[in-house]
Amino acid sequence: MRNALRKTEADTNRTAGASTFRALLLTCILIAAVGCEQPSGTTASLQAPTSGGSLMQQADLIIRQALADPDPRLRANAIEVVEVTKQVRLMPKVQRLLADQSVPVRFLAILAVGDLQYALAKESIAQALNDQNENIRIAAAYAMTRFGHSEYVQVFRNAVASQDQTVRANAALLLGKTGDRSALRFLYWTLQRKDSADKVILQAAESIAMLGDERIYPKLWTRLISAYADDRVLGVRAMGALGTAEAKNALITMLDDAVLEVRLAAAEQLGKLNDRTGEPEVLDVFKKNLTAGQSSDDRERVNRLTALAIGEIGTDRLAKYLPQLLRDESKSVRLAAAKAVFRREMKN
Repeated sequence: MRNALRKTEADTNRTAGASTFRALLLTCILIAAVGCEQPSGTTASLQAPTSGGSLMQQADLIIRQALADPDPRLRANAIEVVEVTKQVRLMPKVQRLLADQSVPVRFLAILAVGDLQYALAKESIAQALNDQNENIRIAAAYAMTRFGHSEYVQVFRNAVASQDQTVRANAALLLGKTGDRSALRFLYWTLQRKDSADKVILQAAESIAMLGDERIYPKLWTRLISAYADDRVLGVRAMGALGTAEAKNALITMLDDAVLEVRLAAAEQLGKLNDRTGEPEVLDVFKKNLTAGQSSDDRERVNRLTALAIGEIGTDRLAKYLPQLLRDESKSVRLAAAKAVFRREMKN
């Protein structure tokens, strides 16, 4: 039975606004934590790719376009796609974004250089250790640890005590990314501080989950039973990061949530855990035309989440819908679909 957490659609009325489902931006909490500038200069839309070429070729073109998009949010998301899908051939373009005017874009470019161990950009990372912005400095320190300089871990470990809540949240993120369970005591300390902002608490909890500490499960469960749909999405993401059998069972219950975005987020996280239980929820988007009558913003959000879920679940029944998502009018949907193409390739 998956009805234990069934919610009413009325719950979603309290989640309207720009922050709704903020965790499901491709860069998730990190962009919200650093703070993303609005687009500057021209905002002319890039054209959706035609049906010509293979899915891989179309996906590659979409990512390249997004890396050069005037919107820093799309550039940031594109960097995350390059890193997650390990498209090293696109790293020269990411390297150029180390000098971007947007702090979140630079932050993510540094993380991509470190996570993919792109040695050609190591000198630029070393220079970023002295950047005026502390978020950039701790990102550079993290990247240096990925190049084998473990002494730099102390830089972002100390930063979880920063009075700047953004720095504190990003430091918690970096500690989770290290995979080093010795960071747990710093994360719990940050989590329990009375002066930690909500974004710090959310990121610390997720980072603890990333490190596989099952003690965080009750904290994550409280998010899943929240009256607010965006809280439930955050809980779903963190449960996916935890990835235990108990966490997987919790994700399965969320496939019965009344809010479509929550169901799609759960299906995606289950797919990351190699569980295809959420496939019917994703198929319903197309078979039942669940986006009919939605506003353009709601439809864009659903299509983006649908694409991400397809990439993680990866079945042929779902993949047949990727071509239409690659041609969606929304650049963010096309980018999510491009990510799905490469994620499916990695998993198959």
